[in-house]
Amino acid sequence: MNMAMLETEEQREAAVLELRKEMEKTAAKIRSLVVKMPPKDLLGYIYSQRIMGVMAGALSSPDESDTHDPINEIQFLLEYVHAVLASDNAPSEVEFHEADCVELFSLSNNLRQQAMLFAMASSIDSPNKEFGSATADIEFHAKTAWVLLRGNRHQVLEGEFYRYVLAPHDDVFNEIYGIGSNDIAEGFQEIADSYRLGFDSAINGIMGQYGAVQKFAEEQGKSLEEAMDEWAKKEPTQINAAGLALDDMFFGGVANVSRHTKLPPVLLTDLAYQRGEDTDFFADDEFMGTPFRTLPSRKKPLIKLDADYYAIDPCFIRDAGYRALLFNLLQRKPDYNELFKERQKVMSEAAFHDILSGQLPNAVVYQEVYYKDPVTKHWSENDTLILIEDVLYLVEAKAGAAATISSPAVDFKRHAQSVQDLIIKAYKQCKRFFDYLYSAEEVPLYNRVNGEYEECGRIRHSKYRVMIPIGLTVESFSPFSSFCKELPIIEPLLGKHGFISMSIDDLFVLKRILPTPGQFSHYMEVRQSVASIRGAHLFDEFDHLGAYITKNRIDQTIVDQTRKNSADLVVFNGMSRVVDKFFESESWETDQIPQQNFPDELLKMLSALDATRSQGWLLAESLIRDFGDQARHDLAQTLLELRNKIDKYPTRYFAFSGDGKPLFVWMQGTECDVDWQKITDKASAVALFAKVSTIDGVVVRVSTAGGYETANHFKGNAPSERTEANEHIFEDAKHMSQKKTAPLSQPRGHVPVSTHTKKIGRNEPCHCGSGKKYKRCHGR
Repeated sequence: MNMAMLETEEQREAAVLELRKEMEKTAAKIRSLVVKMPPKDLLGYIYSQRIMGVMAGALSSPDESDTHDPINEIQFLLEYVHAVLASDNAPSEVEFHEADCVELFSLSNNLRQQAMLFAMASSIDSPNKEFGSATADIEFHAKTAWVLLRGNRHQVLEGEFYRYVLAPHDDVFNEIYGIGSNDIAEGFQEIADSYRLGFDSAINGIMGQYGAVQKFAEEQGKSLEEAMDEWAKKEPTQINAAGLALDDMFFGGVANVSRHTKLPPVLLTDLAYQRGEDTDFFADDEFMGTPFRTLPSRKKPLIKLDADYYAIDPCFIRDAGYRALLFNLLQRKPDYNELFKERQKVMSEAAFHDILSGQLPNAVVYQEVYYKDPVTKHWSENDTLILIEDVLYLVEAKAGAAATISSPAVDFKRHAQSVQDLIIKAYKQCKRFFDYLYSAEEVPLYNRVNGEYEECGRIRHSKYRVMIPIGLTVESFSPFSSFCKELPIIEPLLGKHGFISMSIDDLFVLKRILPTPGQFSHYMEVRQSVASIRGAHLFDEFDHLGAYITKNRIDQTIVDQTRKNSADLVVFNGMSRVVDKFFESESWETDQIPQQNFPDELLKMLSALDATRSQGWLLAESLIRDFGDQARHDLAQTLLELRNKIDKYPTRYFAFSGDGKPLFVWMQGTECDVDWQKITDKASAVALFAKVSTIDGVVVRVSTAGGYETANHFKGNAPSERTEANEHIFEDAKHMSQKKTAPLSQPRGHVPVSTHTKKIGRNEPCHCGSGKKYKRCHGR
């Protein structure tokens, strides 16, 4: 349907109504087919289709030009199987027909397509105005995400996520369910692992038993059939295991959480529907049975079949399991509500630093920071302020659910309120603090103790090169988390500090993929830069991370694409693939982490900066990590050349202008004392020569074995006027220019200045070429 061809609002409204009715008809057909089939046979068939798709490579290497999306198509159908089982009592007679399954897949795909058309058509003339001119786009994204977005976490990290977010309530879980938070987290990981590895385990088990029976038959000199009977009597446990493996493979057994986890029945009961328990999804009203109703699995992700509980849908047990678990905890213990909120608050506010402590070494952390707003004169509070070197993170944490379970098609205002609560409120709190931070050269910070405000520190905005305001949710809030920059109210704070929205889910991935402080800090710089660019769409945090790994300065790529194509919108699809592929591997814990390409020599220098961690180390890492592939190669090559001759030339230096970013490097052996005056004078001369006011420098000390022992950042400043005290610096710069060395300011450069010295006597001519004795020149 081409909505552009429908000229009037009335025509478009009629078209939207027709689309809704078509969805309702398709959903009713799906319901009629699902209810008359044996559920376990149906599940076995659907899961086998997924496995066949994986084996055929359809899921591991999709053609980006192909709209066929098998994993989400199957996921969508499983949601409907859960919905029908939750809504309808089991009929007295059921029968499996493969033709019905084939028709189910076709109907399910049709329903998805109808839902996408409806999302588009119903958003064009929407009366909603909650987000001004951006409302139609946001409403469309909300509706499509409601239908399509599932399982936006990596399954291997389920246990880690649940361990962290459930830990504050450990005592109450033990009281209510007789099981602690760690054991519950292990149970959720076991559910995820059953989906990931269950089929392989079942197949391997069957093949292992078949091999054992064959061997037994050969040893007994009997036929395979005869040996099977005897084997069954001799090894009943093995035969039972084989039966369970067959159940996993052909009857949906991988989804049987009663068998694959140690979670107690009382907990599973709270998370599960009985057959026919739900009366809402197929209730006779608008959107009856369509994807724009609230699927039962969003409320209770399990279903009880016979005596066992099944997680039919591999994604909603993850996406809805956390909310459902906490909801039922409070239902069983309503007097825990206030303490629950307080514990959630403490957990969420500490999460950023807790989870990323390795990326934030020796950071100064302020929690619940108070200050007096200079405009309103009222006391204001922010959650977490983290200061590390010259980088500032302001984290506003929201401990509530990441999304309402009300459909955006049925109740968009409630969806909009979620955005208000979880993004805009955090943004406004960050803005208020940044306004305060810039209200004076130095501002005081306070803690509240026994109702009184006590100064706990002071902070200068001029000290921080990078300042990043962050809104943090417990669960993933995609696509709003990356799309929030399109909201009219979200502007870079003070015109330069882009606001980032992310989740605790995201932090566990960033922790693994960006293990060093320098990597993490540089990623956050790039992430913030992208967050400041309107019309640049990456779906979620993992797309941002994948784009960073594969393209480094993705923000510059976006700007270049926008200018080149005069585009208002730039969309990058599938950028998370490098991250997803890593976590999909069975050996992910020992596989090499996906990283940007760095020559070994440059990695040694970065490692030395990280190990030394002297003032300015994050700035130096950022400068080096900004370089593109060619500049990284050139810089590494020069470092290698100098290091290989350090025994002959104990002090060497060069200036580098890769990608137009000047860097001064001084290298010397560890047996020599560092003469900082000599080093800074040389850097100042380079700055004069290059016609820049300052130049960033790194002093690297190399051992006799060739290892990078330390690396320290410093700045060389070009003197503004010539004096007797700095005359030698001007002379040095003049000498450089007489060599006709290329200027540092060229867009791309290799080694614009390269000089080295042998060990020389104090009365010998100075190595700089001034004509003076060394003791009267650089030996002073």
